[in-house]
Amino acid sequence: MKKAFLHLHLSVFLAGFTGILGKLISLNEGMLVWYRLLITCVTMFFLFRLRGSLKRLPWKDIVPIGSTGVIVALHWLFFYGSIKYANVSIGVVCFSLTSLFTAIFDPLINRRRFDAVELLLSMLTLAGILLIFHFDTQYRTGIILGIISAMFAALFTVFNKRLIKRFDTITITYYELWTGLIVFTILAPFYVYAFPVPSLIPPAIDWLWLFILSWACTICMYLLSMSALKKISPFTVNLTFNLEPVYSIILAFIIFHENKYLNPAFYGGLACIILSVVLQMVRVNYQHKKGLMIEAH
Repeated sequence: MKKAFLHLHLSVFLAGFTGILGKLISLNEGMLVWYRLLITCVTMFFLFRLRGSLKRLPWKDIVPIGSTGVIVALHWLFFYGSIKYANVSIGVVCFSLTSLFTAIFDPLINRRRFDAVELLLSMLTLAGILLIFHFDTQYRTGIILGIISAMFAALFTVFNKRLIKRFDTITITYYELWTGLIVFTILAPFYVYAFPVPSLIPPAIDWLWLFILSWACTICMYLLSMSALKKISPFTVNLTFNLEPVYSIILAFIIFHENKYLNPAFYGGLACIILSVVLQMVRVNYQHKKGLMIEAH
């Protein structure tokens, strides 16, 4: 469990940079996601496929894995849309609602009982989001996009929990992201038509940010998080990822001076979110120790 939590918190730390990079990259959210997928998929091909680290899968297995890849690509699209329409702080805080959607989707999809404690902790996160939602009307479009992003993130984690019971994490990530790239490539002309961009080629500095985003904040981050999922529940993983705003917001304050645009309601909402994470960590640690005592007897 210690190794699993170490992997989980390291992946959260890497995830904290994704919002910053989304703000630094000048591309709109659609092109940003397409380039992120392209660089990541090509890199994984050379890292894993040519080395023989991947298993060949039949179509009946590729379809559910690929569908999950489309879900994560949609999560990225709405996440970066939230940042573009609001700012980094708003986008990453809305991501915290992933725990609420997980507490709802996981029991429904996996046909288990709802966990009252999970729902109560998620309500604490929701209270934080609602507090922030009312602090400034100019960010409401970004907040709505962020909430949709959180919904897709929850679905991604719940379905991934199923997949890692049958396949290794490298194979899952590879097929997921390649499917996401193929689907986004097919839909790209329609997206560009609906949301025109001045250029399809990123400027030089954007290439640097895109490579960092793809290598550190995608490949490394997802492999670490899925490794953690082998030992930790989807709800706990998603709730721990609520710490992502802490890292992103600190960086956003330093780099973009976003603290100038946030009022006390924002900090009150953030405090609610952090409290929900701390309470869940205490709960999980207690349950684990209790399980070890039962096994010892």
